[in-house]
Amino acid sequence: MHGLLMTTDLLLRERKSLIQERLRTEGRVLAVDLARELGVSEDTIRRDLREMAAAGLCERVYGGALPIPPDAGLLTVRVSRAPERKAALARVAVGFLRPRMTVFLDAGSANLAIAQAIGPELSATVITNTPLIAAALMEKPGIDVILIGGPLNRAVGAAVSARAQRDAELLRPDLAILGTCGADAEAGLTAFHVEDAEFKRLIASRSRSLLAAVTTEKLATAAPHTIVPIDGSFTLVLEADAPDSEVAALRARGANVVLAKEIAG
Repeated sequence: MHGLLMTTDLLLRERKSLIQERLRTEGRVLAVDLARELGVSEDTIRRDLREMAAAGLCERVYGGALPIPPDAGLLTVRVSRAPERKAALARVAVGFLRPRMTVFLDAGSANLAIAQAIGPELSATVITNTPLIAAALMEKPGIDVILIGGPLNRAVGAAVSARAQRDAELLRPDLAILGTCGADAEAGLTAFHVEDAEFKRLIASRSRSLLAAVTTEKLATAAPHTIVPIDGSFTLVLEADAPDSEVAALRARGANVVLAKEIAG
C-alpha cells in the first residue's frame, strides 16, 4: 500500500509538472486534451487544476486553466519597466481622447504613460484615483483634473477603498481607461487585488465606453479577481507583437482591437 501511495504521488507531481510546462509554453490548457493525452479522467485533471489554482500556480477558466499574469510589484516599481513599449501603447491610446470628454484614467503604469502622452492642445476633464497620474496631468494646461481620494492601496498605487467607491458612484465618464493585470478573451480583464477589481468594475459600469492598453505578457493570462468581460464596449490597444490567435479571439468577442503598429507605425 505504501508503494502504491508513493507511485500515486509521483504521477500527480508529474501531471502537475507537465501542466505547468504547457501553461508556460502554450499559454492555456484544456482539461479534455490533457485527460486524453495522459490517459486519465477529466475529473482527475479538473481536480489537479483546482489544487494548482489554490496554490497560486494557475487560474481556472471554463474547460481548463490559464497562467497567472506576471506581478511586477508596486506601481512605483512598474513605471520603470518597459517604458518604451508603454509609450508606444500610450501614443495610440491618446488618439481616442476627444475634446471636452470626461475620461476616467485608472491606476496602471501604461495609464501613467497615457497621461504623460496627452498633448497641450487637448481640452478635457480627466478623473483618476492615482496620485502619480494626477501629478502628471497637472502639467497639461487643457486638462481639468479630478482626484478621487481616500486611503491609498500601496500595491495598487491608488485609492480603491469603500470611500473611493462611493465617490465613483457619482461619476458618468464618457470613457474609462482601465488598468488590468491580465486580459483574456474568455476570462476578461482581471486583477490581483479584490478591492481594486471591485473599484474597476464599478467604474466600468458607470462609463459609456471602455479602453485598455495591454502589454503582450498580460495576454492570455488571468489574475484571481474578475473585473469585466471583454465585449463590444471595449477598445483594446495592444503591442505590435500581440499573437494573432489572441487578437482574433478578442475580436471574436466584439472588441475593437488596435495594434500599436497600425497607428504609430
